[in-house]
Amino acid sequence: MARMQQVNAKRPTGSASGEAALPRSRQLRLDLLHTFEAAARHLSFTSAGAELALSQPAVSRQIQQLEDSLGSALFERRHRSLALTDAGRIMQRAVDDSLERLRDAASRVRTTSATRQVAITCTPGFASFWLIPRLARFTASHPEVDVRISATLAIVDLDRGNVDLAVRFVPIGEGRGPQLFEEVVQPMCAPSLLRDASRPLRTPADLDRHTLLTVDMQDAPSTVDWQPWLQLMRLDDVRMAHTMRFTQYGEAVAAAVAGQGVVIGRLPLLADLVRERRLVAPFRTPAASQRAYFLTLAPQAARNPDAQAFMAWLQAEGAAAQATPPPAATRRPARRP
Repeated sequence: MARMQQVNAKRPTGSASGEAALPRSRQLRLDLLHTFEAAARHLSFTSAGAELALSQPAVSRQIQQLEDSLGSALFERRHRSLALTDAGRIMQRAVDDSLERLRDAASRVRTTSATRQVAITCTPGFASFWLIPRLARFTASHPEVDVRISATLAIVDLDRGNVDLAVRFVPIGEGRGPQLFEEVVQPMCAPSLLRDASRPLRTPADLDRHTLLTVDMQDAPSTVDWQPWLQLMRLDDVRMAHTMRFTQYGEAVAAAVAGQGVVIGRLPLLADLVRERRLVAPFRTPAASQRAYFLTLAPQAARNPDAQAFMAWLQAEGAAAQATPPPAATRRPARRP
């Protein structure tokens, strides 16, 4: 009866299979595999023991235990030398591959844990015209922090996405979090257009002689379009006879800088282009768009001091931008021939 009970104890029960179904005496032990790797690499129990701080007999015993658990000899014991058997070579390849995978995983874990990162989502216009030109000032004072920018018009769910901070461009009154700055819009063009005597650009009514650059994009904010500004200025009679349409606001601005037409300029996004006189406002007709940029921290950013530092930096930059508006962007008098 005792023998029957002993045999039953070694028999796998139920539908269990694989390593977990084996008796403990036949399950692979990681310490034995570690010893085997060193012995297979050196082809010497003595050298493996020196590396692992084990005696030669201790290495030999561990290899014997591993062979017993596998039911196969891994080494040919020759006179003063060792050689791997076919089974030993199979195990060596498997162990080497596993250790390489573990080393690679450990390296990636160390890199990930060592990296300090801030992820921000914002509109493409805010990213390209306002954030990126200033970003070097933040990275100079925080060189150890990586900033990841997701420029999209889509509303990212801060409760689920891997984002620390959002810059939302929404109507005033709908924003959550601190307000960065309000937006003002007015027509802008390249200075070269103001010097074209054949097509004067002195009053808003003169716009019907020029190409109006507009954005035709789904979900684009209304402030990139001409119609709201024309209505606000009570210029419904201005005909948009010549238009050039783009799918991105940045493309329309680039066309304006190249002198291809007049674009709705959005301040303070285009303030740097105005300061550099790559764009000018032909007439003094700024209008508040009733929209603003708001900062919203994600819940997980409470555990990220770098995200909070980045938000404080954005607020300081926004305050500085409003304190130093661009120079008067009015037209220069046309040169007389």
